[in-house]
This record gives sequence, structure tokens and C-alpha cells, in this order.
Amino acid sequence: MLKIAVVDGHSTGRALVSALRERGAACVHVQSSPEMSAYFTRGFRAEDYEMLLDGTAAPDVLAARLTALGVDRVVAGTESGVILADTLTHLMGLPGNRHDTLTARRDKREMAAAAAAAGVAVPRGESFTDAMAAMDWYTGNRLVEAVVKPPSSAGTDNVRFCRTRDEVLLACKTVLASENLYGEPNTAALVQERVHGVEYYANSVSHDGLHRVAELWRYTKRAGSAGYPVYDYEEPVPVDSAEAGVLRRFVGEALDALGIVSGAAHTEVMMTARGPVLIESGARLGGGTAPAVVERCAGTSQTRLLAETLLDPRRLRDFDDTAVRWRGAVRNVALINSRPGTVGSLDWAARLEELPTLVHLAHGAVVGEHLGETADLISSPGYVYLADEDPRAIERDYRTLRALEDEGLYTR
Repeated sequence: MLKIAVVDGHSTGRALVSALRERGAACVHVQSSPEMSAYFTRGFRAEDYEMLLDGTAAPDVLAARLTALGVDRVVAGTESGVILADTLTHLMGLPGNRHDTLTARRDKREMAAAAAAAGVAVPRGESFTDAMAAMDWYTGNRLVEAVVKPPSSAGTDNVRFCRTRDEVLLACKTVLASENLYGEPNTAALVQERVHGVEYYANSVSHDGLHRVAELWRYTKRAGSAGYPVYDYEEPVPVDSAEAGVLRRFVGEALDALGIVSGAAHTEVMMTARGPVLIESGARLGGGTAPAVVERCAGTSQTRLLAETLLDPRRLRDFDDTAVRWRGAVRNVALINSRPGTVGSLDWAARLEELPTLVHLAHGAVVGEHLGETADLISSPGYVYLADEDPRAIERDYRTLRALEDEGLYTR
């Protein structure tokens, strides 16, 4: 029986642990930080693990402990576990990602530099510890629009679209004065040119340098208040489409540049007039997904492919990512709250479940708690999957959902 250590087994990491246990593996949990947001830890099941370990010890001490426990592989369950998981695989001599590019898999400025050095297209950008210097850089480079974000976070945490010097200044000050999603102080703000086009993401699995894209999705986002991008919905991209082939090749080149050799990755790409441009890549499973739903609709998921590869790497070699076919139309829709207030009840969940095409609802709303306006991943009430043979039925239910939200669905 193989034993897998999961660092921060939250978000989609919970589904990975279930998939591993279903296939006969034992799991050990490593918590990278004593303080983790309830957004990530809700739903954590300690009983799914053979042992729970404190990951704040010295990495070499922790690596020795895991080796003594007979751990065969170490993986990140979510973004906060990426650095520690890759450090442990290096120390333990297990299959993992390149150690020399470790920080480029977390710090987005270093990520862009490593990708550009390998010839992968990235937005122009620089990180700053001083907001005035960031504003001057924006002006000096004559950018029309910029994106300001924390260098080491996820989702749309403190991501702002800016069109003026003053907006860049304010956005950088906000980033520098705050913590990221994982409770870490932002010691710098990243400023990049804003690139336009159609945005995609690829959820891939790799082993020994071989990459396979298990899921390829197209984003639709909308502009929120104060320049925030807000997730709207995602739809799968047919693997036989023209863009799919271009994206698979580009993502493979990006993974190579970032030293992602073995494990999962979530890579965001903007298809622009000048070709694909790397937005960012996380060396972990894609978040905000329901793998069981994806598997029913497409026959596989990134989570399933990773679990199978961890237990038998031959499964990845035999997986043909050009043969994935979706049954009908599918849309992963982010819930958007536009009216801050108190969650009076969860009756709204039952109303959504009445939508004919709804096949899955996930939410973290709690009765009696304040729910703010949706401005990023954390402030979204949740998400739903809509699936049907007829894409018009999905569009109908999507519009019904948004109309209900406009009426103040979640709050009183």
C-alpha cells in the first residue's frame, strides 16, 4: 500500500485524498501553517488521514519524519502547500519538481522572469515594495492599462485593473498594506501590463517531464466594483478545436520553463492577437471544481488523473489528452452577491437546486453571517455546475440565476 503525504489538503485537495483512499492508498496530512483561513479548512476531515503532522518544523526534520513513516510521494493540496511540498520531495529524493526553480512556482514576478528566459510569452511587469516607484514605472512604460496583484496569492485576491497613475498608486498601497489569501503579508506588489484576449486555463498532470492536459476550460469574467475582476463562468474547450492544440503546446512549454516535472498544475493563459501569453501557473490542482461532476461529464478529471498517476505513473503515459470528450454542454458558474447583508436563511439554495440543468451546488454561506459584495474568490458565495445536452437550456438557467441574484438572493 502506497503512502501519500498531502501538504494543506484543502480545496480540491480534499477530493484528491478521497480518490487516493478509494484506490487503496494511505494519506498523511501536513499543515504548512498553524493559521489557515476557514475558507480553506472548512470540510477538512481528519479521519481521512492516517496521521496529522505539523509542517512548521525545519524541512529536513519533517522530511526525515515522513521518510521514517514510509511516505512514497508528497503533493500539495492547495496553493499554500506548493513550496513546502516541493521542498520535501527534493529533500526526500522523491519524484517532484525542479528545486532550482522553486520560488518561480510561487512568486509571480520570478515566474514571469523564468518563463520569459525560456522564450514563453509573458506580460511586461515588475514587482515593487514602494507604491510611488510602481506608479513611476507604469508611467515610464507608457502603459494604457495595468494589472496590480500580490505576487504570491491565488484567485482574484486584491487583483485590480488600472487605467491611471492614481489607480496604480492606490492598488499598490492596498496590496502592500494587506495579507494574501493565506495570511502572509504582501511584501511587494506586482504591476503588469494588462493583456487582452480570450482567457483559458489548463488543469494538467505531469510525471518525469511528461505533461498531459486533463481539463481545458475557457474563462468568462466580468468587471466588479473598484476595478476588481470577478469570476462569471467557465466552459470546457473541445480538445479537437484549433485553440486546444495551440494551448496544449504552450502550456507544456510553460511547465518546462517553471520546472514543473511531476504533479498537478493549474495554468492560466490569455490568447491574444500576438498569440498565447502566460498569466500564471500554480503547481497544484485547480481550485473551485467538483471532480466527480467533471468525471461524469468528461470521463476523467485532473484530480482522478493525478491520483492514478501517483499510484501508477504508467496511467499518465497511456492517457490521451486529445481524446477527452464532453457529454453535452457544461458550465461552471460562480455565484455573485451584489447586495451586502446578512444571510437570513439558506432557502436560496433550494431555489437554485430547482433549476433544471443544475447538477451540483457548492457554497460556504452561513445563516446569520455577513456576506459582502462579491469582489474575489473568497467573497463569492460558491459555485454551481449546469449541464445539459442543449446549451440553450444552460443559458436559460444561467440567466435565471443571475436574475435571482439581482433581486438580492443571498442576503436580507
